[in-house]
Amino acid sequence: MNSPTPTIDVDAICKALANPVRREILASLREPQKHFGDQELTLDHGVCAGRIDAYCALSQSTVSAHLAALQKAGLVTSKRVGQWVFFKRNEPVIEAFIAHMNAQL
Repeated sequence: MNSPTPTIDVDAICKALANPVRREILASLREPQKHFGDQELTLDHGVCAGRIDAYCALSQSTVSAHLAALQKAGLVTSKRVGQWVFFKRNEPVIEAFIAHMNAQL
């Protein structure tokens, strides 16, 4: 049984993807074991925001704003575990967006 197609905000996603840093974050989260394999906790919850900060070599506040934009667009999800916040790609939304773009363009 197929799960329902998620509702997507195409304009919010396009706006989020317009920034190269956000695209790089999404690309790195596609293969977390390759880019964040040295994370102390397992990648089951996602990638710790602090590891994403280090990967991007940008300030915590800058990366936090990028992650917030990706989350607002629905491209990533977050999970708080203790004092840490972990991020994962939201694959159903990404797949729905790609399908929408393939059908519309």
